[in-house]
Amino acid sequence: MNTQTLLQPIQHFLHCQTPDAWIIEARKPENLPLLLTDHLVCELKAALTATWLIRKYVADKPSGEAILEWLKPYEAFVYREMPDPDFIRAHKGLSRPVTTVTDYAWAGELVEKMMLLIKEELHHFYQVWEIMQQRGIAYKKMTASRYAKSLMREVTTHEPMTLVDKLICGAYIEARSCERFAALAPYLDPELEKFYISLLRSEARHYQDYLNLAQQIADFDISARVQAIGRAEAILIRSPDPELRFHSGCPIQL
Repeated sequence: MNTQTLLQPIQHFLHCQTPDAWIIEARKPENLPLLLTDHLVCELKAALTATWLIRKYVADKPSGEAILEWLKPYEAFVYREMPDPDFIRAHKGLSRPVTTVTDYAWAGELVEKMMLLIKEELHHFYQVWEIMQQRGIAYKKMTASRYAKSLMREVTTHEPMTLVDKLICGAYIEARSCERFAALAPYLDPELEKFYISLLRSEARHYQDYLNLAQQIADFDISARVQAIGRAEAILIRSPDPELRFHSGCPIQL
């Protein structure tokens, strides 16, 4: 995989690169448990976001409930700190087709792209969990990053702009994840470096899928919204942040 070729469109899409201050703090060995834990949670949140989009906009009730059922073991582990469930068995259950209840021209593509994203994010979840187990890092709940919540404040409150803006936000979150994996990887041990590099291709595709869906759903050029949300995303990345997380801003007083 040519990493630089893959990253070029992402770096052009994002309005800023990850600050050196974040990399300096994130690369410290003592911060690895925190970052792996936050990464684990971020993978689940990405799957939950895709699930919400399917259930909210296109799926019939039985299909939506089936997806929620598939996610229950992961949610129980992360949010209720239940004993380690059988993630492999749960992951194999992600196979039932989704029945749509709308005649939107883009409904089928949204289901296809989001179901693939859910499966990949949950696979990444399992990979991070395995790495944590191998390294004796126990899962402990932590406060969420300000990043996603703050970015969602940019979302317009009327449809179809709500959906379009949420998809654009999703594109920025996935693009930033990809950029950060690449930025941090060279400073990690060989096993983790290889793992984070392996994630780049899927994360890069996720950002493109979100962006393409947003443009397909909108009946106008979304460039202005993409730029506005991108500027807001860059402010979050560049501004001081008291907490170190995978999507946090410039570390202060850590």
